Order: sequence, then C-alpha cells, then structure tokens
Amino acid sequence: MPKPPKIPQSVLVIIHTPALDVLLIERADHPGFWQSVTGSKDALDEPLAETAAREVAEETGIVVGSALVPPGALFDWQYSIEYEIYPEFRHRYAEGVIHNTEHWFSVQVPEQLEVTLAPREHTAFVWLPYEEAASRCFSSSNADAILQLPKRLGRRPADEFSTGRSQ
Repeated sequence: MPKPPKIPQSVLVIIHTPALDVLLIERADHPGFWQSVTGSKDALDEPLAETAAREVAEETGIVVGSALVPPGALFDWQYSIEYEIYPEFRHRYAEGVIHNTEHWFSVQVPEQLEVTLAPREHTAFVWLPYEEAASRCFSSSNADAILQLPKRLGRRPADEFSTGRSQ
C-alpha cells in the first residue's frame, strides 16, 4: 500500500546545549544537506508539540520527556513560516500542493548528547557553535532560525558571555 501524502504542516526543531552548541544532521537523500530536525504532522489533529517531540525521537533518539530532557525543555516559539516546497520533494505531497507551513521549536539538552540517527533519513551528525551551525545549513530559513536562537531564548550570544561585552 502506498504511503499517504505528507501533510503540508511541519516542524523545525533546533536542538541545542546551554552553551548554544547546535545539533545538525545530514540528509541521506542529499549528501551535504545539513539541517535541524524537521518533519510533518502524522495526522491533521496531531498537536505541533507532539510532532516536534516525535520527530526529535525518530531522527536523533533523543526523547523529550526523559530524565535528561524533561518536557519543559521543548520550547514552542509560536512562530511559523510558509515556504515553497522544493520541486524534488513535491511528489511526497498531494497533487497540487506546493507550499508548506513550518512551525519553529527548540529543545535544550544538558550537553552534546550522543545521537542515534534514522539511517534511511540521515547519515551523520555534528554539534557546532550556533553561528557555525547556521552557516552550514542548506536551508536559509533553518539558518535564520538558528541565528535567532539567543534572542528567542532571551539570551545574549555565547561569545558575549566570555568577553562580557555587548554587541
């Protein structure tokens, strides 16, 4: 039986440490395409926070709601963007669907955790300081989200912590 079409509502989840090191994963179907965790709703009525937690677990093995990563570590930015789906991915959606609405989240983990990738989806992972992570992202919206991380968390960028200066 063929897979049902993807729902054009998805999440982007930036996984980061308190020091703002960000986890990036490399897509199996596009070598060199580094990104944060992303994924679509499984059902129209699936709450976005559940989608975010499910995708984090499926793609990295990190469980939101575990002792290391309590439920409160998942932060809904209450922000979304609409973008045109890349032509090479449109076959996954219903006929005529060309736009997706992506909702942004972040999840703080206590340290650079070991990651268990879904091998059919991703082939490698790396933890990088947030600005370097943003520069490695294929998607400009993913890079923009990562660069917004300090502001969204109500913090100054990490380099200001060590120097004590403002920018």
